[in-house]
Amino acid sequence: MAKRLAGKPVRLPGPYRGLTIGLVGGAFDPPHEGHQHVVEIARKRLRLDWIWVTPASDHPFKPNASAYPDRVRAAREALSGPRTRIAAIEGALGVTCTRDLLAHLKRRAPGARFIWIMGADNAISFHRWKAWKAIASQVPIAIVSRPGASPKAGLSRLAREFSGARLAQEQAGSLSLRRPPAWIYLSAPLNPASSTRLRITPSHGVRERR
Repeated sequence: MAKRLAGKPVRLPGPYRGLTIGLVGGAFDPPHEGHQHVVEIARKRLRLDWIWVTPASDHPFKPNASAYPDRVRAAREALSGPRTRIAAIEGALGVTCTRDLLAHLKRRAPGARFIWIMGADNAISFHRWKAWKAIASQVPIAIVSRPGASPKAGLSRLAREFSGARLAQEQAGSLSLRRPPAWIYLSAPLNPASSTRLRITPSHGVRERR
């Protein structure tokens, strides 16, 4: 279970009031080119002011994940870019699920418009997340196409449960203005990278097959 980092105040990673902020969560063990693909497509299509990458402090589907500080550091090296911040928010707050993270952020960042962003591979298993329906009712959701998972994402429980809340792709720029539940599927040229196949060592540009 995550514990709040003693002696360190919880600080948001950047400005927020009146801004549209995309949130990209995950284990990032390791961060890879597929994550970069999701971040870049979301930034371009959703009219985001900022993207906050928020590594999970505890990942229920990856019990043997690397240490949280190591994953935060790796994400910062691999995924930092224009208008993108990597934030150890979950560890600082001591939360371990997305629902609680979103509740904290909405309280601490009044006036921000948040969008939860994930790859189509995560959308397939989204119904296994704790309080997944509550998450869908907290913020709009953007799903970015991923190799092998994209057709299944359209048939996922998320897609079926909230079929009436789906936006057309040409409405991507207005997603942040929609009252949740609201979600969109963004098709894009597919990047085949996966953390099960590829490890990025950002400092040296080395890629190691797993």
